Parts: sequence; C-alpha cells; structure tokens
Amino acid sequence: MLLFILNLPSKAQEPPPRPVQVTVTAQILGFGAFYHGPVGGTVTIYPDDSRSATGDIVLLGMGYLFSSALYEIIANPGTVISILNGPDVSLPGNNGGSLNLHIGDSDPVSPFVTTVPYGIITYMNIGGTITVSNSIANPPGDYSGTFDITLVQE
Repeated sequence: MLLFILNLPSKAQEPPPRPVQVTVTAQILGFGAFYHGPVGGTVTIYPDDSRSATGDIVLLGMGYLFSSALYEIIANPGTVISILNGPDVSLPGNNGGSLNLHIGDSDPVSPFVTTVPYGIITYMNIGGTITVSNSIANPPGDYSGTFDITLVQE
C-alpha cells in the first residue's frame, strides 16, 4: 500500500470587499472673513487650507477661521476612490443675499488609491470657491449651507 501526500496550495474565493467608511470631521469648509467692493470676485479655499481671492475682495484675519473640509476614510488597501462633486450650491446669508459655492479640488487628488491597511485612516481634504457679487447683492453677514459629494469605490 502506497500513501501519497501531495502538498498543493489551496485556493478559495477572496472575501467580498468592505465598503468604504467615511466620517465627517469637525473641520468644515470655511472661507473666513473678507471685504468686497462694488465689483466682487471669488474666494477660494484650497485642500492645503490656504486661500486666495480675485476681483476687489480683500482677505481679512479678524479671528475668523478658514479651512478645507476634512473627511476620514477607511477602506481596503488598493481601493480606488473617485470623488463626484454635487452641483453648485446657493448659500443664503443672514442679512439677505446668497453666495454661489463650487466644490473644488481634493487632497489626495481624485481618483486615488488607498494604500494603508484596513482600519487605518486616510484623510481627505476638499476645497471650494464662492462667488461674491457687489455689496448690495451680498451684504456683510454669515452665509451657510450644505453641499453633497459622492465617493465611488472601485
């Protein structure tokens, strides 16, 4: 009687991919304080938390914070994530008027591949641009609202 033992590798199906987990942090998209004249312009927040202005807008400090929106993402390594920005949003002001918000670039740049093990956070920053008209259409005040983004997992 012969007994043969073969050492062949076993093959099995991979477990299904885990869905991407996204957590909104306390760091929201904020444009800080600025002054605008009769022409208006734009204020842009970049994913690295810097900002710039066009037109006759003057950026001010005054203790008002400006920042990109920060999200925490947990995904399997090798997951390709694409960001789909929603449509532009109108941000109503507390003294009348409204600003147009256009969601901008992200860091990491979309699409990106997660490289860290599952359970380790990948941080994603998203900037944006607001369009400011003259002081009659956009009087001084607080402007706020919400925007949508969609993350596509591949």
